Amino acid sequence: MKKFLILLIIIGMFASIPLVSAVPTENEYGNVKAWFNGEEATVKGVKLKIGEPSDIKVTVNSNISGHVIIKLTNPLVTEPYEVVEGINIGNRDDNLNILSGWSKTITWKLKPNGAWKDGNAPINVLVQFTKIENGKIKGDKKIEFTIADPYILDEQYSGSTPSQTTGAAPPLPTGTSSTQKETPFLGAAGALAVMLAVWMWKRR
Repeated sequence: MKKFLILLIIIGMFASIPLVSAVPTENEYGNVKAWFNGEEATVKGVKLKIGEPSDIKVTVNSNISGHVIIKLTNPLVTEPYEVVEGINIGNRDDNLNILSGWSKTITWKLKPNGAWKDGNAPINVLVQFTKIENGKIKGDKKIEFTIADPYILDEQYSGSTPSQTTGAAPPLPTGTSSTQKETPFLGAAGALAVMLAVWMWKRR
């Protein structure tokens, strides 16, 4: 009985841990890789000061002939970054009538503009592959994921310290959300398992 009780408690603890599913960065139409300050995506635990620059690199490889559209996207209503070098966030880089085996690398330099602070500001990439055969569109497939999810500090960058990429980001302010969320079912299952174990222990 004691072993069964311990097993239920362990199951409850593991079931309460939030799971984050891996985001696919490839499909049969092509693949996408991205880097934030030289670290391959998705980069976590980043803290940036206002005006602190960061380098973004995205490489796209196509397995199909057709069109490839590439752009950085911002899920927030407020635009938190200024583009120092590269295409503006939300603007498309259109690559039309490319052939299978085509590849391209695009770079950006971004810095927080101060419009968003004391919260996370994800940097996402969206790539759409459009397959064309004999002049006709045969299908579209998209790849979209977060390159990095920096926490923007309410501090001005002086140029003396590099981007911080260690440690957990501070909690989000009320009314904001992160791209990674706890699975509600797993949390409920964990609580239920613990309650069941306590109930069975009391019946002994």
